[in-house]
Amino acid sequence: MSGVTRVKICGITRLEDAELAASLGAWAIGFVLWPGSKRAADPARAAGIAQALRRRVDLVGVFVNPTLDEVAAAAEALRLTHVQLHGDEGPAFCAEVGRRTGAKVIKAVAVRSGADLQALARFRTDLHLLDAGAGGGRAWDWALVAGRRSSVPAILAGGLTPENVAAGIAAVRPWGVDVASGVEAAPGVKDPAKLEAFFAAVRPAEVPA
Repeated sequence: MSGVTRVKICGITRLEDAELAASLGAWAIGFVLWPGSKRAADPARAAGIAQALRRRVDLVGVFVNPTLDEVAAAAEALRLTHVQLHGDEGPAFCAEVGRRTGAKVIKAVAVRSGADLQALARFRTDLHLLDAGAGGGRAWDWALVAGRRSSVPAILAGGLTPENVAAGIAAVRPWGVDVASGVEAAPGVKDPAKLEAFFAAVRPAEVPA
């Protein structure tokens, strides 16, 4: 898949949205498992969506400062392939999540300065997610990534839309992109036209092999 920019559609709460994301070529779908989010997924509904989609896309559970038991229970119930951590979790906690669940670990950071990227370098997780802040839906200064020195693949997130994702890919050259609010009609409800436009914008912007 050299040169292909993978797409994760996050904040999934409805089966029809997950089905459309998969049909458009999503690498993964994300369930927000933090009750404080307006895109929080109902656990029972998420389990049904996961059951229907698990052979077609990777399944990501998004957490903010969870306990290990909470992550382990959700990973088992949904058979998550990835755990995404958006809070104050440290490197040791992230490593333990991987050991306990068998899932790959994505550590997210809000990038406000080069120091945030330096701090993220301590995390030897499977993937890093570069955001503007958890659930903020705001674009940020992608030029900050120019100073990033890490072999961990990066996912670009934060304020991405069909209109700006190509520019984000050109600036950051990420392993993947992650979008939630930028393709919504309302929190947790995806807009089919925006989803289609997002994938159409990513394909011409894919990084050459």
